[in-house]
Amino acid sequence: MAAEIRTFLCRSDNIGVLIRDPATGACGAIDVPEAGPVLRALDETGWHLTDILVTHRHADHVEGIPEVKEATGAQVVAPAKAGSAVPLVDVTVREGDTVRVGDLEAQVWETPGHCADHVTYWFAEAGIVCAGDTLFTLGCGRVMESPPETLYRSLRRFDSLPDSAQVFSGHDYVLSNARFALAADPENAELKARLAEAERAKAEGRFLVPSSMKAERTTNPFLRSAVPALAKAVDMPPGSDPEAVFVALRAWKNRF
Repeated sequence: MAAEIRTFLCRSDNIGVLIRDPATGACGAIDVPEAGPVLRALDETGWHLTDILVTHRHADHVEGIPEVKEATGAQVVAPAKAGSAVPLVDVTVREGDTVRVGDLEAQVWETPGHCADHVTYWFAEAGIVCAGDTLFTLGCGRVMESPPETLYRSLRRFDSLPDSAQVFSGHDYVLSNARFALAADPENAELKARLAEAERAKAEGRFLVPSSMKAERTTNPFLRSAVPALAKAVDMPPGSDPEAVFVALRAWKNRF
């Protein structure tokens, strides 16, 4: 089922995403980092916002909800585990639930690691996954409320997705992620090409969101911790436990 998408920057590096079902006219916002850019995007497209799908409770993802809800009347859907930290919630969701934006249906995955309440929305028929701060283009979220192994297990959920799936992440960290990825995997020709693409995009005022699962599987070090080159990068022997390699990579990225 086709969906119409609009992406735009919010704050300094948050990615705003609008998903519209052309069959019904329903439109969903993935988080509301800032009200102004969301309302401008709605005005420019002529779309009517019906739903706000929250990935997690952090302020830079929910700050704009009150103003946007007042302006549009949109229903706010948020992780049950976020409690009262998300304003004006109408519906709470957990692992295994489904949500709808018109006829577009998304599965709810609980993907903790960046924070305990984080969820991801997988629109299977549309081929769109809204990963928030769990999976980024060429990177992954910073671990804040759990052991890094928790985030590793959340990222493994994405293994089930087709190569064609489009990945919408919550921030434009592409250049810094690409530079780290190349430091960890310097012989990866596809990664070198992606860094060059990211640099061109930055110069042209664009960003590489969405990405695709195919691209992430070949270039994102945090999805490739079973690859011998990544074990070598963190001074581990070939065949090392991928989870342990991931933990070492995430610790290195924190210092990078």
